[in-house]
Amino acid sequence: MNASRITLGSINVEAEEPGALATFWATVTGGTPAANGDSVYLPPVGPGGFAMFFQPLAGPRPDRLTIHLDLTVPWGARQGEVDRLVAGGATWQWDVLDEHPHVRWTTLADPEGNLFCVAEHPPTP
Repeated sequence: MNASRITLGSINVEAEEPGALATFWATVTGGTPAANGDSVYLPPVGPGGFAMFFQPLAGPRPDRLTIHLDLTVPWGARQGEVDRLVAGGATWQWDVLDEHPHVRWTTLADPEGNLFCVAEHPPTP
C-alpha cells in the first residue's frame, strides 16, 4: 500500500469576528494574517506549521463543538505556553496532568469559545 498523499491544507473556522479571531490565532502560531474581504487567511509558519482560514459564521453557533485542536509543545514548555496564550486572550478551562503517563495537557478556549488543548509528552528514554 502506498503512503497517503493527504496533507492538512488549512483548518477552516467560522467566526463572529473573523479578523479578531485570526489575530488571536496569529499569537498562537506566530503567523501573519492576511484579510481578503470578510475572510482572513493565516499561513503556516515553518515546515511543521498549519494554515487557518477564518470566515463569517454561516448560521447559528452550535451548542457543542464536536472537534478541537490538540497543539503539542516540548516537554516542560506547556505551562509557559498556556500562560502566554491566556495573556493573549485565551481562557483556561482545565488541566489533565496525571490521568495518563504519556501525556499531560491544558484545555483552553479561544476568544469565541472554541476549545483547544496544549499538550506535552515526556521524552522517550
